[in-house]
Amino acid sequence: MIIKRLSCIAILVLALVFLQACGRVGLQPIPTDGVILAFGDSLTVGVGTEKSKSYPSVLASLSGRQVINAGVSGEVSADGVSRLDSILSEKHVDLLILLEGGNDILRNQNPERTKQNLAKMIEIAKAYQVEVVLVGVPEKKLFSGVAPFYKELAEEYKLVFEADLIGDLLRQPKYKSDSIHFNAAGYRVMAEALHELLLERGAL
Repeated sequence: MIIKRLSCIAILVLALVFLQACGRVGLQPIPTDGVILAFGDSLTVGVGTEKSKSYPSVLASLSGRQVINAGVSGEVSADGVSRLDSILSEKHVDLLILLEGGNDILRNQNPERTKQNLAKMIEIAKAYQVEVVLVGVPEKKLFSGVAPFYKELAEEYKLVFEADLIGDLLRQPKYKSDSIHFNAAGYRVMAEALHELLLERGAL
């Protein structure tokens, strides 16, 4: 009777784990010689610190994978579309970390246009069979949360999505080099959070 009861409990626990897992998007494991493409603007470049302390550099060290820093300072999403296609046509990439749209938000560009550009980037990655991790940027308001179109894209394309990381760091002066960029400590926290996300979702 006790063994039977324990078996039932074990089955229930496994069922709960399975149901929780079903609600989360997973990633394919990245081989040890695999490549992660960190694509974005100045937050990807690592403006505010040395390039060796940018989040892609720190993530490479943490993950043991090659991480390409494909950041361009000041880039808006419209310019990122053709640039991403060019990179993916030339390099084999296993995973794309997409952090774009921050300059669109700062320049008050049409959110729907930004969303369309990001959607094009996601579709380009999918055409090259590259998985995407989407990183959201907060709206241009005091204490604001992530711009809504990031969540909409994550749901539409069923992406692994980091919604709060950038906003949380921007609200902590100890992690910032200026009003919109991080210092070395901030980029390290960013890399550590993304590394943990990749571990949780099965990429590493």
